[in-house]
Amino acid sequence: MIEAPDRRTVHPATRDRVIELLAQGPATAVDLGAVLGLSTAGIRRHLDAMLAEGLVKTREQVRRGPRGRGRPAKVFLLTDAAREGLGHHYDGLAAAALRWIAEHGGPREVAAFAAAQVAGLEERCQTAVRDAGDDPLARAEALAGALTAEGYAASASAIATGGQLCQHHCPVAHVAAEFPQLCEAETQVISRLVGTHVQRLATIAHGDGVCTTHIPPKVRPAVPTTDFSTNLQTDAVTMRTDS
Repeated sequence: MIEAPDRRTVHPATRDRVIELLAQGPATAVDLGAVLGLSTAGIRRHLDAMLAEGLVKTREQVRRGPRGRGRPAKVFLLTDAAREGLGHHYDGLAAAALRWIAEHGGPREVAAFAAAQVAGLEERCQTAVRDAGDDPLARAEALAGALTAEGYAASASAIATGGQLCQHHCPVAHVAAEFPQLCEAETQVISRLVGTHVQRLATIAHGDGVCTTHIPPKVRPAVPTTDFSTNLQTDAVTMRTDS
């Protein structure tokens, strides 16, 4: 019979650190052990206990290109139960307040409330992106740092179609699942801060693992071209007129 992991061997501080790391995205046991300075056996003891507690789950690691020999590596992710401990203390009260606003004021008032809530976030992040210049991707990288400081565990990266901003934690995910106006207001803030139109591709509120926002590349102005055929026709008319 397989015995359950001994939870007494799992130090609470280590468990909290693992949760903090996984809030930034999925990771393998090897990656987690390297960051925490633990052996593979040591980190697996912690992860097995967290699996038993329902704090983490596993899936196969997504790999690009040809797959090598052997079984695919497993990555660990936070469960919804673990995410609830990252800052959802007032979800019930917030949802009740928004329901009251929706009932007495309608969807437009909910949207106005959502915009007011993210106004402070936008103001606090403006300084960080202002120093990044005009390039949307550079501004997105600066914004990721500012959002991380706000508790969103954000990151930005360049992709083939431009860039993407990922938020691995959402403080209002449970409320936003019922009131998408919160996500929409946040997306508008991101658009204004990076200086271009953006598109939300995924949200934690809708059940995705990460809030992902696509950022198109900066469009360079077209270089004017000379229409030689038109110039030739104009020159020909001029020559006939002169003659």
